[in-house]
Amino acid sequence: MTTETDQPPSLPIQELERVTIRFAGDSGDGMQLTGSQFTRTAAVYGNDIATLPDFPAEIRAPAGSLPGVSGFQISFSSADIHTPGDQPDVLVAMNPAALKANAGDVPPGGAIVVNEDAFTEQNLKKAGYAESPLKDGSLNDYTVFEIPISKLNARALEGLDMSTKQVDLTKNFFALGIMFWLYERSMDPTVAWIEKKFAGRPVVAEANLRALKAGYAFGETTEIFHTRNRVRPAKLPPGTYRNITGNEATALGFVAATKLAKRELFYGSYPITPASDILHQLSTYKHFGVRTFQAEDEIAAIGSTIGAAFGGALALTASSGPGIALKGEAMGLAVMVELPLVIVNVQRGGPSTGLPTKNEQSDLLQAMYGRNGDAPMPVVAPATPSECFDMAIEASRLALKYMTPVVYLSDALLATGSEPWRIPEPSDLPDISVPNHTDPDTFQPYDRDPDTLARPWAVPGTPGMEHRIGGLEKLDVLGTVSYDADNHQRMTDLRASKIAGIADDIPDLEVHGPDTGDLLILGWGSTYGALRTATERLQRAGHAVAHAQLRHLNPFPRNTGDVLASYKRVLIPEINTGQLRLLIRGRYLVDAVGLNRVRGKPFPVPEVMRAARLLLDEEEDR
Repeated sequence: MTTETDQPPSLPIQELERVTIRFAGDSGDGMQLTGSQFTRTAAVYGNDIATLPDFPAEIRAPAGSLPGVSGFQISFSSADIHTPGDQPDVLVAMNPAALKANAGDVPPGGAIVVNEDAFTEQNLKKAGYAESPLKDGSLNDYTVFEIPISKLNARALEGLDMSTKQVDLTKNFFALGIMFWLYERSMDPTVAWIEKKFAGRPVVAEANLRALKAGYAFGETTEIFHTRNRVRPAKLPPGTYRNITGNEATALGFVAATKLAKRELFYGSYPITPASDILHQLSTYKHFGVRTFQAEDEIAAIGSTIGAAFGGALALTASSGPGIALKGEAMGLAVMVELPLVIVNVQRGGPSTGLPTKNEQSDLLQAMYGRNGDAPMPVVAPATPSECFDMAIEASRLALKYMTPVVYLSDALLATGSEPWRIPEPSDLPDISVPNHTDPDTFQPYDRDPDTLARPWAVPGTPGMEHRIGGLEKLDVLGTVSYDADNHQRMTDLRASKIAGIADDIPDLEVHGPDTGDLLILGWGSTYGALRTATERLQRAGHAVAHAQLRHLNPFPRNTGDVLASYKRVLIPEINTGQLRLLIRGRYLVDAVGLNRVRGKPFPVPEVMRAARLLLDEEEDR
């Protein structure tokens, strides 16, 4: 049996190491689906991939308007990559607004594929064009392919019992078919997906299949393309892989944690972008002992989560910055009663409602200090979408072992971005189970483990282990309400010492590059890809530059101070106004320099390199 990619090519093949494609169109044009399907196919083929979905906050933005533009960028490669690409090599623009919003990101000489049928006078006006960019010479720096996608797609679907509007909704698959042909990708995975997805709607399935195949056939028969492109599979470590987003990995990580902890998982949440997918994902795992509860508000969500932890479950809640603000008082309650739960914050642009679908890292100080009183919590932060799985288990481990709430800081780029994930062997995962206290003769509610300072976990209803729970200060050991000044000092110090002691139980800060040198680039969260790539390029240019990415933000790894002292300068790029820099300067008295942007987008690698070179030049001039 042969597929379309088995046919001998009729055009020259251009071998490429890496390609970045951006699909852009109206929010109703299915760009997220189109990008996801291309990603899936690239993953099946064996490329290393990184993606960057970009969609509007408005549910129903005006069709054809700039606020309604939705995009999906995928970078796929035959080598190891860390970012979804700074600039698209190819932009597929389904209407004038998509072109206007994205053309400026395409480098000179890049390719732009447009649906010329959408460049009507009305659509041009909506996008703010006085004249069609297809005719005024403004695109002369690019290789532009004008394709009547809407007309060709409608012709392919003739005879089907569908309205004109329904037919037009399938044009994204026509565009996808063109890209499959242009980059030697089989249609087979997408064909199988369509057949399964629309099994109960045969007309819709047939329409999408026709659109996809018509787009592929157009690529084969048209004379506008002069080459095809080939990006060979990447040499990834042996194993079984799947493409995964950060939110999917987060959900799977907590499901795995329940098995490793030998407890049921309770998830209480209130829907909020971009954290809602965690609820959607976990709600499908009831057969794994997962209980999900969609609360009426954020306060009820964390209240139920604290109750579940009191009842002996591995307890989890998730939100974004605005929701975490509402959870603040109850997070302090969880600190006071010293119960194990994880609070996931999938960060987004702020303040207030801010930029709900854009990326930001501005909740670090909120995670550290956003509660009344001294209420320390461990804070962990994954650096890549696939790493969300491992850090979910790590957050659960710390919560259970130290009887404490833990903050897990993800962000929109990690949550919606995707990459290949090597599925671990269950035997390679740690046992994170902790026992409940069952002996009433030795039970004291605030007695402490000498190694971890964790108090005992007594499940309600266990005879002889009744104890007071609540937000009032507790008497050391006995756990009754106490207003004694010395006791409050002692309990405050104990809670802080417990969290500080976790530094002995987490990995050292790992450095990529020389142990000493001119510059350390230090980051956390989703800046990892840009910082790692910038560092590698600077190293190839001969600079003594290293990169370190913090996964544990409270407490910091034990060797953090030694690492910082090993370099002449420290650069901290963050998608905020300098929150980690403030902590690093205050804790280690290091004159760290910030690179701070809050544009809702990831750092471009060249921007990080420019900031690094400025510091390197300054050091040479000293």
